[in-house]
Amino acid sequence: MPSRAERYLNHLDGLADDVEPDFYRLDSTKDGLADITAIVYHDLPEPGHLIGVTYGLSLSEHPDWRHGKPELSICVQSQDVAWALAIAHLAESLRGDCPFDYGATIDLGEPVSDESAMTGFVVFAPVVLDREDYEHIPVGNDPEDVVTIVGCYPVHDTERRFVQEHGLEAFWGLDWDPYDVTRPPAV
Repeated sequence: MPSRAERYLNHLDGLADDVEPDFYRLDSTKDGLADITAIVYHDLPEPGHLIGVTYGLSLSEHPDWRHGKPELSICVQSQDVAWALAIAHLAESLRGDCPFDYGATIDLGEPVSDESAMTGFVVFAPVVLDREDYEHIPVGNDPEDVVTIVGCYPVHDTERRFVQEHGLEAFWGLDWDPYDVTRPPAV
């Protein structure tokens, strides 16, 4: 019988068009919780892009998680794995504390990558996946053990503050490219 992690990875592999991922492990700093894994797919959804997905956040608990537990994802026009490692770091350091719900903003306080001035993320649905591919993914023997993949979108500090003041919908309606990590701030 496949493990919880194997079921999750089988689901991801079914979406990845036979692209083999790279795996990066981040040691757990939380007693009793396993390490976090960053799963990185290069050249998806098209050449020059990278998709990163975490595994291990959903092993923790949060009182706001009632209909599944999140894992984080990112899709950027870049080959720098720092983007995927950044969301894995967020998953590891904030698990149990942050619900990673839509509209949440996270400030790293420093640029994520040398190629960009972006210092934070906003959380929303992953735009590169269809709803049935990111919601309620069965991973455990218990039918209640489901994962929902949420998207993390790199943002400039001014954009992060805009989301906090005006909401996600107002930000999402602006003219910006969610994949472009070298874009200027939208606000």
